[in-house]
Amino acid sequence: MLLVLCLTFPLLSGCWDRMEIEERAVVLGIGIDEAAPGAEAEEGEISHLQGTIPPPKTGMLHISVQIAVPGRIPLGPGGGGGGGGGGGGGGQDTVWVVDGVGHTIDDAINNLQQRVSPPLFFGHLRVIVVSEAFAQKGIENLNDFFRRNAEIRRLNWMFICRGKAFDVMKASQQLERVPTLYMVNTMDQSVKMGRFPNDFLGVFWSSSSAKGREGYLPYLVLKGQGTMEVGGLAFFKNDKMVGLTKPLEITLFMGLIGLNIAGGQGFVNVPGTSEYILFGARHRKTSYKTEIRNGKPHITVFVHMEGNILEKSNESVKLHHEVIKQIENQLEKNVIKSYQALVKKTQEKGSDIFGYGERFRAMHPQYWNREIKTKAKWQAMYTELSVEIKADINIRRIGMKAT
Repeated sequence: MLLVLCLTFPLLSGCWDRMEIEERAVVLGIGIDEAAPGAEAEEGEISHLQGTIPPPKTGMLHISVQIAVPGRIPLGPGGGGGGGGGGGGGGQDTVWVVDGVGHTIDDAINNLQQRVSPPLFFGHLRVIVVSEAFAQKGIENLNDFFRRNAEIRRLNWMFICRGKAFDVMKASQQLERVPTLYMVNTMDQSVKMGRFPNDFLGVFWSSSSAKGREGYLPYLVLKGQGTMEVGGLAFFKNDKMVGLTKPLEITLFMGLIGLNIAGGQGFVNVPGTSEYILFGARHRKTSYKTEIRNGKPHITVFVHMEGNILEKSNESVKLHHEVIKQIENQLEKNVIKSYQALVKKTQEKGSDIFGYGERFRAMHPQYWNREIKTKAKWQAMYTELSVEIKADINIRRIGMKAT
């Protein structure tokens, strides 16, 4: 019995390395920018001594973090806590924004840690914001650091932002007392409305690692009074941002990759008149056919869409069967034209964000292994990929109104 107790005691010492939540600096958001000229002077000799080991020649970066202020995060609708975030001043701020510079992400965080007494904890990180200028030069080091860090969850949102990410970190909103949650709720609502795919950081990493697919991220635009909106889809080639879609093209992208949640709307002229109606998509189904034609890959995309008429410009517009059929035909022409324009935009940059290369790799493995083999070869072939798009749109409801 004594022997059993002696053997059991080592198994009961699981709290020897525990750390209370109050002893940690909980990071809710991270912003990453290019460092300003002369940033080396701001860097303390923390991770290396000046003039000894040469630092990386990739240029310095500027990092900013939103840290939750203990006791000021609201615990419910009536919880305490004042207005939004901000750079560390007001007594009612729920977050504290601290910034620093470094040669790499880890180097910048080490420099930042010197200014924050408790250890930085990323287990509750929700958003990562990267400036457009930084993303265009490549985010390979950023991906490497976050993928190695076990505290970083794959369900976090990563954004590309117009301007500086530091400004996004400092922005204060009226509807949310925690600025980071405002960004998270904005994306959650966009997903529910069918305005953006439910693709988090982990999906971006998977897409970037695939041979026949490129990554994409939401593009965030900071507006007045601290408000933000999704201003498009930032698409990548390898680790560099190479292009940006328009906000409406996000729903077109979702149609081409086969996501059922349809949240797009569009105006269409009523044939034979100067009036128009507003069509709203409600259901969508996409299928694909891949084949090899004359030794080159060809893909046909079939998009079936159902929706309702949400609005018409004039009461004189009579929506009978023949008119509805004409509107459906016009919608199909408009949608196909828009789809083709979006595909062409990505082909010009060699960025297959639709994952068509992965479909060829799965359906035609012998052709892939013989003719393509590598991601770089597919990027070159994608620029000339033959893509045929067909659309079938049905108007299910024309709506009712109160008398």
